[in-house]
Amino acid sequence: MRAIGKYVIFLYKIFTNREKFKVYWQLFIDECMLIGIDSLTIVVITSTFIGAVSAVQTTYNLVSPLIPKYIIGTVVRDMTLLELAPTVTAIVFAGKVGSNIAGQLGTMRITEQVDAIEVMGINSASYLVMPKIFACITMYPILVILAGFLSILGGYVAGTVLELYTPAEYIQGIREGFKTFSVTFALIKSFTFAFLISSISAYKGYYTAGGALEVGIASTQAVTNSCIAILVADYLLAQLFLG
Repeated sequence: MRAIGKYVIFLYKIFTNREKFKVYWQLFIDECMLIGIDSLTIVVITSTFIGAVSAVQTTYNLVSPLIPKYIIGTVVRDMTLLELAPTVTAIVFAGKVGSNIAGQLGTMRITEQVDAIEVMGINSASYLVMPKIFACITMYPILVILAGFLSILGGYVAGTVLELYTPAEYIQGIREGFKTFSVTFALIKSFTFAFLISSISAYKGYYTAGGALEVGIASTQAVTNSCIAILVADYLLAQLFLG
């Protein structure tokens, strides 16, 4: 409870006594490049192979001749939109971006760069953390959309190359019973996960105390705590919107 209270106070500190928004613009653009563009490779590889594996394993389990093959496309679509694209990508994103945020802020803390910013009369929490949070909230939903598309495409390529089903059957499955709210729900989850990853990782890095060893510990805690928060939020959002 003490840690949660300290985290809430940290969030309040970020969004109060801030500088003018034009001060953050260049920082925001730089963070978008670091957080979004530099994460493209891992997101592309992960999402493509997740879609391919989902399609192959679903085909393997559909042993009944009474089940039409287009169901495979439906299963891959729903798994991708509801869970794989926003949640699995968030776990990977936490490992890539969360550890980087915590390590960067932790290094600045132990080398007294944060204290130097405070001495200049600047709210260091707002100056250092707010651009990272808004960059994550901006870029992560885009990565989720890309991951969803590539995951479904990966299932298409894997199934057609291995001749598990025809392209027409897979596309029919994608279209069958499609609910537009699935896309909305995936985006809701992506905004929530982006905020949790960026804020928790920044919190762990900002309050690092000690030396290089503590920076490594803070980075590890940032990833583990972010993953736990993602899973808890995933359940709560599913219960709230789908339960």
